[in-house]
Amino acid sequence: MTRIQRLLIANRGEIAVRITRSARKRGIETLAIYSDADRNAMHVEVADYAVNIGPAPSRDSYLQGSRIIEQALEHQCDAIHPGYGFLSEDPAFAKAVKENGIIFIGPNESSIALMGDKLAAKKLARKLDIPMVPGSDEPIGHPDEAISFAQEIGYPVMLKAAGGGGGKGMRIVYQEKNFVSAFERSSLL
Repeated sequence: MTRIQRLLIANRGEIAVRITRSARKRGIETLAIYSDADRNAMHVEVADYAVNIGPAPSRDSYLQGSRIIEQALEHQCDAIHPGYGFLSEDPAFAKAVKENGIIFIGPNESSIALMGDKLAAKKLARKLDIPMVPGSDEPIGHPDEAISFAQEIGYPVMLKAAGGGGGKGMRIVYQEKNFVSAFERSSLL
């Protein structure tokens, strides 16, 4: 088993601080990444090393997987921890990390891809006999069909876009009169 000596944390804020503290307890050095806006953030201060990864918008910094991998290689990191959100849900990033000889701390790319498809994940959970709340096993494309299903299982219901991640596309509906607008908003992914 490979011993991790230096870990790049591909996230920011509280989760990056927690990962740093856990790594320190295990004698692992940490490399924080930060955007221009996070230069003085706590996760930067508590890490052993820190490197600017780009401008403030996440798409230009924390979501730049190839740039993050380059920094991990340049700073001789053995592993990358994505935290949650950002690149933790990107199967291509997990695969690229592995292909560059770096340990990805998280699920493998096929598991990430499977969990990214909520209907496929639900089918797998059902196959493994994992208890679940009632819900549709197939996509529902029209509000009338969804209302009929909600009447069967009872309110409140959670509407969820099959491909949304990080809470995107989720709407709680407590009564039928709010259903159509919530359905339309959750479908706008």
